[in-house]
Amino acid sequence: MRNFVGSITFAGILALQFCVAAIAQDQKSLGVTVQPAQTSPIGVGAAGVGTAAAKPGKADGTGNPLLGGRRPLYRLNRSDSVMLSFTLSPEYDQTLTIQPDGYIMLRDAGPVFAQSLTLEELQDAVRKAYRGYLHDPQVAVALKDFEHPYFVAGGEVGRPGKYELRGDLNIMEAVEIAGGLTHDAKHSQVLLFRQVNEDVIEAHLFNLKRLLRGKGLGEVAELRPGDMIFVPQNALSKIEPFLTRPTLSAYVGATQF
Repeated sequence: MRNFVGSITFAGILALQFCVAAIAQDQKSLGVTVQPAQTSPIGVGAAGVGTAAAKPGKADGTGNPLLGGRRPLYRLNRSDSVMLSFTLSPEYDQTLTIQPDGYIMLRDAGPVFAQSLTLEELQDAVRKAYRGYLHDPQVAVALKDFEHPYFVAGGEVGRPGKYELRGDLNIMEAVEIAGGLTHDAKHSQVLLFRQVNEDVIEAHLFNLKRLLRGKGLGEVAELRPGDMIFVPQNALSKIEPFLTRPTLSAYVGATQF
């Protein structure tokens, strides 16, 4: 009896294998291919099952962390020159310089405040100004010229004046560019003035004599655009860390620059 059961089981296995082989042969002859089940997520769009659609990138670089996101856009300043080009009304094309009060004078449309605006913001402002003169004005704004970054050196330096700031520059290098220190310089009390806003100036005091001896080099300040270096002739009794513009004139005279 046990041998009979074993014979039936063995015969059943052979029959099952024969059926599977026959089905596979039929599928092969019909051109059907059996694929394993896909476990990947279904993509969006017409890519089909098991295909993940690629995500589009972003024009400003925010979609790629390696790009570090978008950098701040340039904002217009006094003395910058901009060129306005009107697509449908070229007779209104003009090149304008931002005045000391921050305005530009548009032909026929009058004054428009431009200081601290981006080019795109100025484009919108110009378009609004000309709506009373042109139907749906189309204008492009381009930056033609701008004030390059600079620093000012005054007091007891060889060549006081305004210098273009190119690349990274520290206070010691800036003094050398300005002709170095004079014999009357109080180089243990060199002042660095940095503008905080329109009314407040931040003051830093540096012992250039100590820095020139190689001590405290970690304290050397990197210059920023618009910084002012002043080397006094006599020792300063005291200076506040923050000054107003009228107070600044007590330390720096106009004849020093």
